[in-house]
Amino acid sequence: MTYIQEGRPSGLPSSLSRYQFFISPIFSAGVLVVAKILLQLDTDLAPSTFDAVVAIDSGVDQLLRHGGITPENVTSLVHGAMFTRGGDTLKSTAIFVGGSDVGLAEKVTAKIVSCFFGPVRVSVLQDASGCNTTAAAAVLSAAKHIDYQNSKVCVLGGTGPVGKRVAEMVALEGGKVRLISRSIDRAQSVVDSIRARVTNAVMDAGFATDAKQTAECLEGCDVAIACGAAGVQLLDSQTLTNARKLRVAIDLNAVPPSGIESVGAMNKATKVGGLITYGALGVGGLKMKIHRAAIAVLFDRNDAVIDAREVLEIGKTL
Repeated sequence: MTYIQEGRPSGLPSSLSRYQFFISPIFSAGVLVVAKILLQLDTDLAPSTFDAVVAIDSGVDQLLRHGGITPENVTSLVHGAMFTRGGDTLKSTAIFVGGSDVGLAEKVTAKIVSCFFGPVRVSVLQDASGCNTTAAAAVLSAAKHIDYQNSKVCVLGGTGPVGKRVAEMVALEGGKVRLISRSIDRAQSVVDSIRARVTNAVMDAGFATDAKQTAECLEGCDVAIACGAAGVQLLDSQTLTNARKLRVAIDLNAVPPSGIESVGAMNKATKVGGLITYGALGVGGLKMKIHRAAIAVLFDRNDAVIDAREVLEIGKTL
């Protein structure tokens, strides 16, 4: 029999967080069964249903869902994951960090990792707002049509959570990156941060607030990937058509209007004029495969910390 219980993490007022967890017998025919348990730690008050469904579809036996997670209240939850099992059974417990606030999720992940010591640790995946899995799907979709070593990629909306990871992944693949924002200072700050992490990254920053500036930013680029906020158009059809060198255009916005005009959400290697195009749902299938595979990898060992680089490498195996 399976039971559903509700409660809250210690240290949180009942009005701020709820969680659910599912308990099954741990003995089958008198033999101890070590279930795969995933702690879904979400910075939002209500843990993501999307992430919960993907976890279950990824083969997780037991899912513990906690909302309202911050660096200040996560420690006791991590200790519960660390100290209830030992030896080889530790790899059967893992942590997923999600939520709509990617910056806060990154801080929560750092706090989680700081709780570990020696071999007493569990594997962790950070994919708040699907930032890593979405970026990896976009980068790998474009790689089907171009060679990054000989290409330049324009990342529109490059200072957002997905844009930052797209830019970093392209740099890791040896591609040249032009990172675009409405603010040149923000764009340059992200470029500098990626250069500090990626050896020999070839990047430059740009800004665009209108079609003319966007066209200038696209000059010399082979790929355009739009990573802007939902419902914000970053590139119009005429500017797209006039970008003569452009070969691939990917729009990661599924909410009308499209981030790239004339690129439909369902486009998947769809020709628009002379361009190969992908929409948000067109890369969505690969994103889901990467997401499920990353969760499966958590249970291969007890010391993995899976973020942007690791998610990209997982995606390459699919």
